[in-house]
Amino acid sequence: MAFIQRNIAFGLFLAACVFLEAREIKSSITGSLDWEQMRIDVELSIELASAGIRLPSGRTQAEEILFSQYFDRMRPFILSIRLDSSTIIGDLVEAGEIPPTVVDMLALQASRQAPKYSVDFRAISSAYMIDLKNIGSKLVNHRQSARPARIINPRPAAEYTGIIIIAEDKLPVHGRKNYEELLPCLFPKIWDTEMHLIYDKKMTRPDWGADFAMVHYTGAGSIFENTPSGLSASLQKVVGDKPLRVIARGVFGVNPTDPIIDRADALNILSSETNKRLLNEGRVAFIVPAAALNKGL
Repeated sequence: MAFIQRNIAFGLFLAACVFLEAREIKSSITGSLDWEQMRIDVELSIELASAGIRLPSGRTQAEEILFSQYFDRMRPFILSIRLDSSTIIGDLVEAGEIPPTVVDMLALQASRQAPKYSVDFRAISSAYMIDLKNIGSKLVNHRQSARPARIINPRPAAEYTGIIIIAEDKLPVHGRKNYEELLPCLFPKIWDTEMHLIYDKKMTRPDWGADFAMVHYTGAGSIFENTPSGLSASLQKVVGDKPLRVIARGVFGVNPTDPIIDRADALNILSSETNKRLLNEGRVAFIVPAAALNKGL
């Protein structure tokens, strides 16, 4: 039933697009992608006069046009979401690796507040929220998790409940002479100081649940809470109460999305089957500057 309802809504959206082709609708949109909450929040408003709508008879038409404008404005933003250091979602669509309908269906699944009118009834607006926690499962095609790298001489290592990569400040960019802040993305990689790959999306399990995300970003305040572990409740849910805390030594990538950690810290992870399993389970969190946690429209 839900599938049928979504397709009916999508059909109404396409019909509205045909109607609006000849009109220039005046609209405004504000919002952002919240990397900490893994959600997109937007508020969209349209001027009724520019759509040729008069109230009260045009109420239903106004809501349909508002919804179609939401699609038009959200599609390019979703396509611009960064997957990794060199790729955005739009690149996958252009390459034919995922169909364009994935983007539209993601927008269609947004929760929406009831439309409201301005005080002077000249505009209609609504707020939308898209949950991105399970978007990764729609963008990967591996059926089995890859194993983290094997090392010849494992060292004795404590066992942890999660991994926290601290990259709060600007860091040296590998292969360059400048410093950059870690840039959030959906599928970050982790490298060590000898440039061995420690973590990427192929190492995470493909059967993610609806409330699970491969990537977890938060600010420094989440590791300085007044709790026994020092962690916020949301962060502890990801990394447990005994995480390995690692300070990033640099960043890497065409865009600086990938933290670089000490080889010694990498060996602490790779020397223990329990710790390697944390990579497969996605129990990894990244501490980034507060300003990096939001990507504006």
